[in-house]
Amino acid sequence: MLTSPWRLFAALAGLIVVGVVVAGFAAERSLRHAELTRIADDLRVRAELVSLRACEVPFDPADVAQLDALADRLGGAARVRVTLIAANGAVVGDSDVPFDHIASLASHADRPEVREALSGRVGSDTRESASLGRQLSYLALPCVNGGVVRVAADLLAVDAAVAGLRARLLAGAGLGLLVASLAAWWISQGALGPIREMRRVAASIAQGHLEGRLPTSAGDDLSQIASAINQLAEQLRLRLEEVTQEKEQLRAVLEGMVEGVLVLDAKGNVLLANSRLREFYDLTGEIVGRPCIEALRDAGVDEVLGEAARSDDTVARQLRVGRVAPRTLQVHAVRFPAPPASRVGTVAVFHDISELARLEEVRRDFVANASHELRTPLAAIRGFAETLLGNDGLGDTERRSYLEIIDRHAQRLTHIVEDLLELSTIERGRLRLEPVELDMGELVRSLLRDSEPRFRERRLEVVLVAPKRVLAWADPHAVELILGNLLDNAVKYTEPGGRIEIALEPGDPKVRVRVRDTGIGIPDADLGRIFERFYRVDRARSRALGGTGLGLAIVKHLVQSLGGEISVTSRLGEGSTFTFTLPSTAART
Repeated sequence: MLTSPWRLFAALAGLIVVGVVVAGFAAERSLRHAELTRIADDLRVRAELVSLRACEVPFDPADVAQLDALADRLGGAARVRVTLIAANGAVVGDSDVPFDHIASLASHADRPEVREALSGRVGSDTRESASLGRQLSYLALPCVNGGVVRVAADLLAVDAAVAGLRARLLAGAGLGLLVASLAAWWISQGALGPIREMRRVAASIAQGHLEGRLPTSAGDDLSQIASAINQLAEQLRLRLEEVTQEKEQLRAVLEGMVEGVLVLDAKGNVLLANSRLREFYDLTGEIVGRPCIEALRDAGVDEVLGEAARSDDTVARQLRVGRVAPRTLQVHAVRFPAPPASRVGTVAVFHDISELARLEEVRRDFVANASHELRTPLAAIRGFAETLLGNDGLGDTERRSYLEIIDRHAQRLTHIVEDLLELSTIERGRLRLEPVELDMGELVRSLLRDSEPRFRERRLEVVLVAPKRVLAWADPHAVELILGNLLDNAVKYTEPGGRIEIALEPGDPKVRVRVRDTGIGIPDADLGRIFERFYRVDRARSRALGGTGLGLAIVKHLVQSLGGEISVTSRLGEGSTFTFTLPSTAART
């Protein structure tokens, strides 16, 4: 927006420009009209003089050479362009066209001024010449010989006069603009100085700079306005300090919350979203001012907030969000302010209950899996015990067979209970671990020697790939349990003729151990759950081979208790690789 001196300058300049333009337009039209009238009168006199001599001879196309020479003499004498035109419109002479081009000229019968002259009247026209390419004024007179004498004057002089006038007008306009600039500057420095200072301070206050003040020494109206502006700035400064302090306190509270907070206005657009909510929905761009459904792209949240906006009660709902890292959120939404006041907006609080939901799912799965695992051997024991009790006629062989089945299932129950107790001890931190400097290569070789008969029975190739010495800082018994369970799984799920490889990689601060087999592999959908209690990829095969479903859960908790990590990669039909780490002796020192 233009400032006061510039508005003043613009007004003065506008008046000058408008005056110059209007005056110049009128002067230009008047000058052009006067010049054209003068040229027309002059052409009339010259045309009559030329016709007196030219009309004495017939305009015979056969005498073009003599007629063109006549036109040249007459044009030179009259100082105008002379064109002699026969009764049929053919040009038989022209003072400005060379003789050898006369024959190529088109018929002039259709020219307006020629058409008038051929009908017995005086014809005139102003246009650009087709043969010369210049603006000309034409006048044509009829001859007694049936032809037409036409004279033409170049309008360059008119254009030059108009251009000179226009230049003088532009110079006047420039001078006027200069005078307007000087006048605007002089007035602004005197009369507009205090107003300009008020504008500067007011603009500074509007931008948030509340320290500036106006002088109030004068006793006029401007001084009173300056005093009022100073008071306004001081009040704004005090209110801004209060609001800023409250805003920072609110920001600190919101950013420190573990819950996500979302506030919408009455139209459903986002007013506020804390960083926790952005983390829940992986938001990176600016969402304030955007509709909720567009900002979060979650129809569930939009539905909850819409229901809360229409209700006076708190609306609660559980939502599942996220694709890469899914979360379970408990959402509580309520309108504000409370009724009976009119609704201004809606606020929602998001509680992350993913861990609680996961633990509840693990608990349900554990109860279901444990019940299923215990029910099978208990049903077998009960069935065969009832058979033994209810049938006294059984032979010794059948009785012994039934007792062996009962004993086998009782041992299975014992193994399950022992594994559960061991897993519970590890999880509760009651397992006493006594880390020592452990030669991993020697420990693995000892385990392989103990399991050699089983490897031969299954026709498996088992190899150890390791440097000369790999030292870890770990409890030997715990590492034996870890490797024993991993080897046991590798043997169970690798077909005869397969290969099992144990690789040791020294490192600082971790020693890495890989147990790789060429077994049946694990589906991608099961990889994330194989370390859960009683979770089995192939339940029937696992039970037939004597597994309790707790081995990998024990392995995971033992590795974590020793300060390491465990992971698995697998491909169906190609085998699996379990990798875990242990602290190295180098890291301990």
